[in-house]
Amino acid sequence: MRALITGGAGFIGSHLAEGLLNRGHRVTVLDDLSTGSRQNIEHLVDRRGFEYVIGTVTNEGLVGDLMNRCDVVFHLAAAVGVRLVVDRPIYTIENNVNGTETVLRQASRRKTRVLVASTSEVYGKGMALPYREDADLVLGPPNKTRWGYATSKLLDEFLALAYWKEQQVPSVVVRLFNSVGPRQSSRYGMVLPSFVRRALNDEPIVVHGDGSQTRSFTWVGDVVSAMIALIDEPRATGEVFNIGNGHEISIRDLAVKVKAMTGSHSSIEFVPYRDVFDSSFEDMPRRVPDITKIRQLVGYEPQVHLDSIISRTIDYWSVEETDAATTPAYARQSMAAIA
Repeated sequence: MRALITGGAGFIGSHLAEGLLNRGHRVTVLDDLSTGSRQNIEHLVDRRGFEYVIGTVTNEGLVGDLMNRCDVVFHLAAAVGVRLVVDRPIYTIENNVNGTETVLRQASRRKTRVLVASTSEVYGKGMALPYREDADLVLGPPNKTRWGYATSKLLDEFLALAYWKEQQVPSVVVRLFNSVGPRQSSRYGMVLPSFVRRALNDEPIVVHGDGSQTRSFTWVGDVVSAMIALIDEPRATGEVFNIGNGHEISIRDLAVKVKAMTGSHSSIEFVPYRDVFDSSFEDMPRRVPDITKIRQLVGYEPQVHLDSIISRTIDYWSVEETDAATTPAYARQSMAAIA
């Protein structure tokens, strides 16, 4: 199989590229490095069957050329992280929607199979838990920027299913629930790596709000396995699937668990949302998936659960923090310049 991964130098994309290569497939990565990094795919550059292209997913000609050489597309390119979504709402909406439209329009020429990565954010304030793919979606008002992000990803889903219905582009949509693993940056507000890094450095672990909001975390290897299984399954065409882990935990309890598992002397501090973001921010109170649909179709079952996810995240950042502490300042600056 020849696979194109948009956003392939990002956290999930780089793991997906590695997973496909390990299965003997050929992989082309397209990334503009706005939130991805060359370092994420550096270990793949010399692998047989791997290539990467620096460019934007909204470049119609480039996407068309790359798609002529592939059998399937994993469309992961999108705005990443709460901080970016809040600070740059225009970029977020335009990049998400225009990028997806470009991919689907080019896929329609050869009826290329496409997997579109969406998000659990589309469930919004829905109270029927765990979230099922056929549930009604409850989004907040347009003056809250988070819902602009959710709406843009929901429009991506509508586009994917519309291209399948009207132009027979074989499309699959996945809604991801808080994926975690190596190479995930805390820079964009990713909560677990942020907690772990602060705990390892005995810095205050900062919880936004009162910490009662809940999330369920999914190991990136489980996400990759699910995506590959769905792209290989014809019956997944025209459908939406949750990819997640059913274990739900409050952010407050997550902070306590991270502190205990790192043996940290960090304090846990609660900071009101208004002190972190502007008045346009609104959080989701709960987020936990029903994974019955993907389990029944492809046998998906999360293999790595919360304590192990935290432990592996600690192991990863322990090495990263040690390397950063022993790397000369001039070398760190040089690495940052090419990241």
